Amino acid sequence: MAVIEATDSTETAPGCCGPAAPPRMTLADKARGIIREAGVPVWGMAAIMLALAVMTDGQASASALFTLDAFVGILPFILASVVIAAGLKAAGADNMVASAFTARPAMAIFTASLFGALSPFCSCGVIPLVAGLLVAGVPIAPVLAFCIASPIMDPEMFILTAAGLGIEFAMVKTLAAVGMGVFAGFVAQGMTSAGLLDDVLKPIAKPSCCASGTPQEQAPPVWKFWTDAERRATFRGASLSNFVFLGRWLAFAFLLESLMVAYVPDTLVATWLGSGNAWALPLAVLLGVPAYLNGYAAIPLVSGLIDLGMSPATGMAFMLAGSVTSIPAAIAIWSLAKTRLFALYLGVAGAGALLAAASWQTVL
Repeated sequence: MAVIEATDSTETAPGCCGPAAPPRMTLADKARGIIREAGVPVWGMAAIMLALAVMTDGQASASALFTLDAFVGILPFILASVVIAAGLKAAGADNMVASAFTARPAMAIFTASLFGALSPFCSCGVIPLVAGLLVAGVPIAPVLAFCIASPIMDPEMFILTAAGLGIEFAMVKTLAAVGMGVFAGFVAQGMTSAGLLDDVLKPIAKPSCCASGTPQEQAPPVWKFWTDAERRATFRGASLSNFVFLGRWLAFAFLLESLMVAYVPDTLVATWLGSGNAWALPLAVLLGVPAYLNGYAAIPLVSGLIDLGMSPATGMAFMLAGSVTSIPAAIAIWSLAKTRLFALYLGVAGAGALLAAASWQTVL
């Protein structure tokens, strides 16, 4: 009996390589597991919807419809970005991309900024791709440059901006997107070199252990990954996990956005940013950072304010800051970055928007 007891204790001892009996889960353990699995966005949405149902008349259904409509509208971008990120992972090309971005930091920052300004991805839809690049070991500097530049301009946005605000406004906004991305990238590069951006990623975005090899050690990518069962499984798993992860946070973000639409009047923006306010430019940035308006919705508002006498530079400041740091975009970044990197994201977005708008105002 003594021998059996010793053997049992050895098999179940912590750190032993032998098999251990799985611990029995209590009801409380199962409940905690469900709560952890759902996370902040799911329980946050549940709490908000319950409060709206109890305290308001009809806002719960209005917010639900707003959230559903916004989610369906962005769904094609989410699916495209999820498929690209999962495809890179399944093909083994994510490490190749990481190596290319690591080799020449300055060139990587410029390339990421340019691609971000020209790509069709919005700030929310690009998050799975960004997460995949971070996991693959891409440095923070070019990733931040891409995150800043991407939501400001894309081909469709350029056409709509030119139609609503003029070709000059659209061209300046495109240059501002690239410039803000470059500015953010070099700020992040300097902070990284100084050791100020160590351990700033949440676990889902941290580089995997296999992403630390040199380009010589990495196998070439297999672009036809669908011919291999294991790679197909990797693609399915990455697609599902990225979609569920992003979907929860974006649904939560759109629900918060619905509350901003319902309870923050447009007249407040018009009053603070209209003609006659000497502080309109910095106020445009301060209002744009938490603004609920995305880039498309801001076009008619800014056009109307310019018609009322607001300077185009002030409208530019509001659109630049709001595009990068709208509630859905900010929450998506918050899901990947710790507080220090998130604060840097907001800081370079605000400072870049102010510098770009002030430069255009000086030219005008």
